[in-house]
Amino acid sequence: MKKTIALSTALTFALATSLVVAQNTRFSDPQTVIDNEFWGNLYSEGGSSFFCNAPFTGKGFVMTDGYVYPLADIRTALDCGTTSQCRQDNRYRQITSDLHNMVPVRTRVEMRRRNARYENLSDTTGADDCGIRESAQFFEPPEQVKGDISRTMAYMVDTYDLPWLGATPVFKGWSKLDPPDDRELSRHKRIAEIQGNENPFVTNPGLIERL
Repeated sequence: MKKTIALSTALTFALATSLVVAQNTRFSDPQTVIDNEFWGNLYSEGGSSFFCNAPFTGKGFVMTDGYVYPLADIRTALDCGTTSQCRQDNRYRQITSDLHNMVPVRTRVEMRRRNARYENLSDTTGADDCGIRESAQFFEPPEQVKGDISRTMAYMVDTYDLPWLGATPVFKGWSKLDPPDDRELSRHKRIAEIQGNENPFVTNPGLIERL
């Protein structure tokens, strides 16, 4: 009986591990993915901006494609050189084509956020109209997307062997604070259909605790 339980536990762990290492293998041309899959498919009918939850009908001057794990940090982690040089790197192209890491963001928010580190800031740091707090090089997102960010960060760290962009306990705490809601689950389902792989930290949020 004990052997049966042990075998069952081992198989469960192996299955969980195999889900975690699943990654984008369908796309490797970032610009085509952005144009055709992100704006042309996932958000073809508009949606709501990621941080501010503001409705939009399409990409424009106000809206842009943002990355939960910023591209500059991916380039640094891969040590692939300049932006132009990294675009010739097959691994960089694959990682930056991953829809799980892409979100629709207000342009002004993306410009401020892209070089910051995620962190919990003091209540004395005032929040803007979207609920965003910023101080020096630190960025605290609104409560309603903290879990989304933590689960995307865990996916990028575990799937592509990238470093955390902030303290690990912060992300684990955010995942507990903000479990997957209908919007996150619906978006995740669409991306899995388009790209062919899931983010297991969305379907099983408890997996983040083993990182």
